[in-house]
Amino acid sequence: MKTNNSRHRLLKITGCLLFAFVSTGVSAVDFDSEIRPLLKERCVECHGDKKQKGELRLDLKPHFQKGGHGGPVIVPGKADTSPLYARLLSKDPDERMPPKGEPLNASQIAKFKEWIEGGGSWPENDADKAASFDKRMQHWSVQPLPKSFPADAGVDFYIVKSLEKNGLPMAPEADRRTLIRRLFFDLAGLPPSPERVERFIADTSSTAYADLVEELLASPNYGERWARHWLDIAHYADTHGFERDQIRPAAWIYRDYVINALNADKPYDQFLSEQIAGDAFAPNSPEAIAATGFLAAGPWDFVGHVETKSPALKRAARAGDLDDIVTQVITSTMGITLNCARCHDHKLDPISQREYYSMCAVFSGVKRGARDLDPNNSARLSNEKAALEKQLEIVAIKLRKSAPEHLDLADIVGGGDGFGSGLKASGIVLGSGAVTIQKLAFNGNAEHNKLVMPVWTDKKSTLKYVKGVFLPKGDDEAKPTVKITEDIVLSGIPKTSGQTWDAIRNGPLNAQVSTKIGETDYNSKGHSILGLHANGGITFDLTEIRRGSGLKAMKLTGCLGFGASPSAAKTKADFAVYIDQSTAFQETSLTKDASRPINISIPESARFLSLVATDGGDGISSDLLFFGDASLEPEETKSALNDSEKDAILQLRKESDRLKTAIAELKKPEQIFSVVSEEKPPTLKIHRRGNPEDEGDEVNPTGFTWPNHAPVHFGDNSTPEGQRRIALAKWITDPSNPLTSRVLVNRLWHHHFGQGIVTTPSDFGLGGDLPSHPELLDWLACEFLRSGWSLKAVHRTLLLSRAYKQSSTATHKEAERTDSMNRLLWRQNPRRLDAESLRDSVLSVTGQLNAERGGPGFRDFKYTEAYAPIYEYIIADKPELCRRSIYRFIVRTTPHRFLSTFDCPDPSNLTPARSQTTTALQALALSNNEFILQQARHLQKRIESETSATPDAIRRAFALCLQRPPTPEEREASERLVASRGLFALCRMLLNSNEFVYLD
Repeated sequence: MKTNNSRHRLLKITGCLLFAFVSTGVSAVDFDSEIRPLLKERCVECHGDKKQKGELRLDLKPHFQKGGHGGPVIVPGKADTSPLYARLLSKDPDERMPPKGEPLNASQIAKFKEWIEGGGSWPENDADKAASFDKRMQHWSVQPLPKSFPADAGVDFYIVKSLEKNGLPMAPEADRRTLIRRLFFDLAGLPPSPERVERFIADTSSTAYADLVEELLASPNYGERWARHWLDIAHYADTHGFERDQIRPAAWIYRDYVINALNADKPYDQFLSEQIAGDAFAPNSPEAIAATGFLAAGPWDFVGHVETKSPALKRAARAGDLDDIVTQVITSTMGITLNCARCHDHKLDPISQREYYSMCAVFSGVKRGARDLDPNNSARLSNEKAALEKQLEIVAIKLRKSAPEHLDLADIVGGGDGFGSGLKASGIVLGSGAVTIQKLAFNGNAEHNKLVMPVWTDKKSTLKYVKGVFLPKGDDEAKPTVKITEDIVLSGIPKTSGQTWDAIRNGPLNAQVSTKIGETDYNSKGHSILGLHANGGITFDLTEIRRGSGLKAMKLTGCLGFGASPSAAKTKADFAVYIDQSTAFQETSLTKDASRPINISIPESARFLSLVATDGGDGISSDLLFFGDASLEPEETKSALNDSEKDAILQLRKESDRLKTAIAELKKPEQIFSVVSEEKPPTLKIHRRGNPEDEGDEVNPTGFTWPNHAPVHFGDNSTPEGQRRIALAKWITDPSNPLTSRVLVNRLWHHHFGQGIVTTPSDFGLGGDLPSHPELLDWLACEFLRSGWSLKAVHRTLLLSRAYKQSSTATHKEAERTDSMNRLLWRQNPRRLDAESLRDSVLSVTGQLNAERGGPGFRDFKYTEAYAPIYEYIIADKPELCRRSIYRFIVRTTPHRFLSTFDCPDPSNLTPARSQTTTALQALALSNNEFILQQARHLQKRIESETSATPDAIRRAFALCLQRPPTPEEREASERLVASRGLFALCRMLLNSNEFVYLD
């Protein structure tokens, strides 16, 4: 059987052949009487409502217009290029249509051809019209927001209305101790101090509660608390994830951006726009660039993007990366599961696979990586460094001319000036060198890879070598030559095989057996290696060298030998030194165990020095000819310097040291792990069934039409990368977008009430939940827009409502029976503290919380460098490890045992709503975990330092941990416990109590 590739070939229509039901001619064929019956009789069995081979339906007009997984099946007016017609003509039983029974006869096929040539018109009947109406387009979440509301509309208006409709009352207001604790944890993620609780209780003014709300919204703790919720949605962490899980440098800058933006109440439309396209809106703004860390916050496959040599794996990694970015952006902002259309049209929502890939095309020019945070500062530092390096170069030239020294040719190959400034590497292999490669076509007939040597031009140095070349195949009769300039040609080159394994290098290859010639190891300190592999040559420009070094008359010195095992080689190698076009030295048939010292005088008139190695051909592990300590030295040592010359040199060296120190002390530009733009984004094609190896039509950067609130076209494939993201940001934050504001206010409601009005915060599609109070959701969304996209305004609205201030005690039996999930909100929902709030609360009440804000995250683990780094968690026994959890360095593949026990989410996944489990491990962790035991001891010490008598110690312990005094029964039980087990036991018990862990 043939694969589906043949089907793909026939069904594939290029982007320029978009289906359009426009008449290109006049057809005498009547569709209803001649074409529709044939489709129904011969095609619908495989392409109807029960079966859709190739994802193609031919029973109704809307489905026919859409086509199959390869696109439309006819090109109106062009039968010969229409896949459907090709199938009708095919003689291949695996390709022809219909596949069963007799093929269509010539007359029937002719009618199809005439119909297509006439424009392929399909008149609509009632069934077609019914199929054209998609009820999904009427889904509640994509409908425009109402223009008006009742005059007394508000949170309590809609909650009471719904409760009264169901015959249920609101719960009474919670007591003040409960309310202050609830507010503190909701807005700050920390417990109130006993003193703050007592001040609130004593404040009998009518504004006491509202004043407390304002106090907490103005606190920097607010941003730290609410950033955690947003970072869950962004699946932020400080490592890449996947099998390598390497540390991600400076990811924390994005985390601090979120905290600061929330504390400043940055308008939400601006908050979103900056995270999607901040660097495009404001290319030189550090804050805007920091915001784009959002796009890079998720996991990143280092192996798939960097290490693998497989193009297919790279494409798969790139497809996964784009999916992660697009999914994060759309689910977090609009609550739509766009990623469900990656392999096929969305099964629930009216979103096509084409729309999914069109959205991916918005980000096709974006890749994750480190970038400068402040371009202006980076440019300033670069200019300062360049100026200092220019001064240093001038000083270095003066020094060299005052006292010429030997020049290391291997250092020049490493991009240096011959005096140690170059990079010593393990080898420079053509095609993967770290410098710019110019492909110079010298003779151009080397076999194998036919590459040429790189040309190095180091901006730090005036020195350069001109050309490197693979020698052409030839022998003495063929007389191979290499042209250096028009008037200088190297000739007399010994026989060459034309095989090329390596390039000129300034260090040993990994395959090199030895770096010794004789007894000297030229890879050791104070020595250098200049590798000359088989059939390769290099030419140095002596004029440039004299100008930069101060050398005049000079000589070439060093030692020639092999780094291969003698027994591994079957052939010998040849080596030659040319001064201009003259042969200055030639060694033929150099054996693997031989060594040759070199000492060749170079006249002042010489222009070029060329080193050539030929023959070899035994493979890279054998042909490892190299030059040890290859140097150009003064022909004669200069006579002793007089005092004046010595003083001048001393001053130059002092100036050189000063400049080197200044360069070393220059700060490196601060960088952030974010996204880097490609100047010309690559075009993107549909991946059939989500497979990057099976591409379909090309797509343009667009949105999806379902919300239908604004134009979805963000340009075409010539549109610059940044402009695409700007268009997307504007589309998402358009005030008429019915989803963005609804999704946001629902997220805030979720965190204040324990569940959202829509219980699926990131799925407002047909697979998500229906809103419990749709009118309230719309009213909140409109109020949010009217406030100027202010998050704090929404917080105020929710927190000042009677609904929020209700008691969480379940006292209404009828309500428990009719609404056990409390969807109508007849009481407040009790909630367990999330993992981070629990840890921070323990540190807070014990007096160990470090309030330091911002900056790199603290690392509460021992790090071991390895292919897959090892992260071993340690006990937080130092102040720097006791900061708030928002500043914790988050490792993706190694969950924190204590925090994950309390449902801290996997940062590799988007987490719009955390799960809340109840397990035995949680009780054990609060009782026996070393962190809890350690903090219980700190709490004991704190209380002992603040009190002198047991009754006072008990009251203080309850006030710190539970924000209330003990009841008489609790006081008596606590006194007995302290008397028998000590104060530590009481502290441990309170930290393990439900009242400490849960929020009423």
